[in-house]
Amino acid sequence: MTYIVTENCIKCKFQDCVEVCPVDCFYEGENFLVIHPDECIDCGVCEPECPAEAILPDTEPGIEQWLDINTKFSAVWPNITRKGEEPSDAEEWRDKSGKLEMLSENPGKGDG
Repeated sequence: MTYIVTENCIKCKFQDCVEVCPVDCFYEGENFLVIHPDECIDCGVCEPECPAEAILPDTEPGIEQWLDINTKFSAVWPNITRKGEEPSDAEEWRDKSGKLEMLSENPGKGDG
C-alpha cells in the first residue's frame, strides 16, 4: 500500500502534507502535488493534514488512474520537502470536481 494524491489537490496545492512527511516523498507540479509510490512508507501522517482531503491510500476503489499519475509525475517533477506558497485562489478550487483536465504537467519550483 501507498498513499497517493488525487484530484482534490489540483489548483489547491495547500502543501500542509509536505511538512509532516518523514521521508520527503512529495513532488511538486505547477498546480498539483504527487507522492512517489516507491518512496512512501505508508505511515499515513499526511492524509489528515490535507485540507482538501486529496490524499488517499491506493487501496481505495476506483483510484488506479491517480496511482498512475502519481507514479508518472514523481519521476519528473522536483522534490519538495517544506511547505511553499499555496495558490491565492486555492480556497475557491477546494471543493470543485472535474479538475483533471486542469492538471498541468509542468513542474513546480521544488525546494531541494
